[in-house]
Amino acid sequence: MDGKRKPTTVPHFATDEEAEAFLEQDLSELDFSQFKPARFEFVAKTERVNMRLPKPLLDGVKARAQAEGMPYQRYIRMALEEAISKPMRKKAG
Repeated sequence: MDGKRKPTTVPHFATDEEAEAFLEQDLSELDFSQFKPARFEFVAKTERVNMRLPKPLLDGVKARAQAEGMPYQRYIRMALEEAISKPMRKKAG
């Protein structure tokens, strides 16, 4: 062992070069539970949706998004992704 401490968390990087340097080290002790799936975020956004919402609902969405540290439209996409990943409910009847 080279005496360097192995990282357990991922720091914030200011540049791509810092991120690349981080990935070049031994990451065997990295705590992977801190990562979240990024399902569709990297897929090109080619389709557009236009909808009307009550102002209190949109205000609530924007507040939640801000608390999560993301733009509200990304928060809406995340909510939609979570909704379609759940099993469909059977209709009564």
